[in-house]
Amino acid sequence: MSDQHSDARLARHIPETLDELQRVERLPEFRADLERIRFSPYFSRLSAVTQVISQTGAGLAIHNRLTHSLKVAAVARAVAVSLSAAQSKTSEILNALGGCHPVVVQAAACAHDVGHPPFGHLGEQTLDRLARELFGLSEGFEGNAQSFRILTRLDQHHRADAGLNLTAAVRSAVLKYPWIRAEGIGRAEGPQTERGLSPDEAGARKFSCYTLDRHQMLQARSAYPSISEHQQTVECSVMDIADDIAYSLHDLDDFYRAGLLNQAAISAEFKAWRTESSELAVLERAELVRTMRIPGRSLELLWRRLHTKDGWIADPEAFAAAVEKVNEDVVEGLLPVTFDGSRESERALGAFTATWINRLQSSVEVHAEPHVRSGHIRLSQAAWHEVAVLKFLHERFILDRPDLTVYQRGQARLLERIVRGFSAWLEDSHDIRRAPRRLLDLVELAELDIFRLRRQSPELLDAADEPTLRRQAVGRGIIDYVASLTDAQATSLDALLTGTSERLWDAGQGL
Repeated sequence: MSDQHSDARLARHIPETLDELQRVERLPEFRADLERIRFSPYFSRLSAVTQVISQTGAGLAIHNRLTHSLKVAAVARAVAVSLSAAQSKTSEILNALGGCHPVVVQAAACAHDVGHPPFGHLGEQTLDRLARELFGLSEGFEGNAQSFRILTRLDQHHRADAGLNLTAAVRSAVLKYPWIRAEGIGRAEGPQTERGLSPDEAGARKFSCYTLDRHQMLQARSAYPSISEHQQTVECSVMDIADDIAYSLHDLDDFYRAGLLNQAAISAEFKAWRTESSELAVLERAELVRTMRIPGRSLELLWRRLHTKDGWIADPEAFAAAVEKVNEDVVEGLLPVTFDGSRESERALGAFTATWINRLQSSVEVHAEPHVRSGHIRLSQAAWHEVAVLKFLHERFILDRPDLTVYQRGQARLLERIVRGFSAWLEDSHDIRRAPRRLLDLVELAELDIFRLRRQSPELLDAADEPTLRRQAVGRGIIDYVASLTDAQATSLDALLTGTSERLWDAGQGL
């Protein structure tokens, strides 16, 4: 790697003074980034934010966003260390693409979920809808973009207007979807569309940067001239793969501990697909969707989705082998033995998880010219299918559960009450001065960002008139504030705003 390329990766948004550099002289640049992220209150709050299912209802053994992030960081570092030790052709490819520093992927893994709001993905969907409907923000809310906004704008280290002032390498490594939402408008969805850039009616479904922070994304990405515009950096690809591995296995660990995986129902699904695959293959998709509760139908729908969207890697024999492997190890191997909390059951679960993580970590490949829907670093074909089938267990047998849905619908209404309550409060000219100081700060910051964008790139804004822009600034500030709450803070705040709390001072702590 050339010195010029290396210097670009080390660039911060705002150059640090000599005195500031001397204070961290014993910390290499990337290590300083990692410590800034780990010491951030946005990172700390993840210990009280839901991953998939709440600790409140399932116990402390369940992962939260913090423990998930730490495990992603461990997996990512292991993969990066292995790649960094590679020789010959692999090393040449990595160097040409900007390198793969273990501390960079570790920092990115720690930071990748800091933007997730209370109550997991349900919170993200609710805030996205409210941002659009209530405030006219066409970009809505997106957890990945919120993470980037926190790191580069909302969080504070020691320099104003720089967020944590991270290096270009770490900022680029959190950009799993390096584009703004509007870049998805007009794109035809299909197997040649970048993964994550698949559009909906309003633009890209996933994106890692709001237009307000686009200049930060472009500045960070300029350190990687060898990587195409919509492609992840090598370090970002490693973080993304580690996220998939951790999600597919550590969440499975949670559901098994909590007794939420019905072995009989899952076994019936796998057995039916394996024994009736020929009959299922000729059914119309509409019929499969209509009867998806019948065993075997959901796995067939998964295969068709993989084949349609990712035909470049999806293979019927590899998929069948993955189904067989997951059935053998998980459905017939792990699930028949109920987790009882004993030391023996802990050892068995630990051995199962470690074996699978090692298997997937060792299945990573490096590609100089990846497919448009892949990254420079990806899982082997076999491992890619296995992760897809493991994720299927969560989607079909946990996320679709009616009892979870009822719980989540209540949480969605709670978040909506908070957002609408703050909106009404900030419209009250007589009482706005008593609104939370941080909320007012975030609204002011959003207003500065929106009017800066109107001066520099007005074509990126939803509107041009000042009243509309100020209303959108209020909305972005409120969304930034609510998204930074923990599950418990959101619950307490809702009780305060609705007048049902009897613990005034305790309930308001940290808000």
